[in-house]
Amino acid sequence: MSQQPYYETMYILRPDIPEEEVETHVTKYREMVTEAGAEVLDNQMRGKRRLAYPISNHKEGIYVQLSHNGNGQQVAVLEKAMRLSEDVIRYLTVKQEGPLPAPRIVPGSEPEPVEQQEAAAVEA
Repeated sequence: MSQQPYYETMYILRPDIPEEEVETHVTKYREMVTEAGAEVLDNQMRGKRRLAYPISNHKEGIYVQLSHNGNGQQVAVLEKAMRLSEDVIRYLTVKQEGPLPAPRIVPGSEPEPVEQQEAAAVEA
């Protein structure tokens, strides 16, 4: 019984780009994966972190992790776009075996606990 493989792409953006532009890059790469026929499983902003060694004279970078599921064709499209972008200073895609990552719960969209639903039904 084998699990379906999926891909994780970790990329590092330059630390000096504005927050709005970071969101633009994140959205662009998510849409690129979707347009290539793959499914985006999870997308996490890891934030600005210190690099282990300087890359292109940068000592920090903005880390973003993108988990996606597909036939593998989306990896070439995604990595080509990252290679050509001046804002991406490093990227790496790995093929993962095992259970798919659980999607994160976005604050504000959490379902109500069962006790609150029952209490609301009793009051009504």
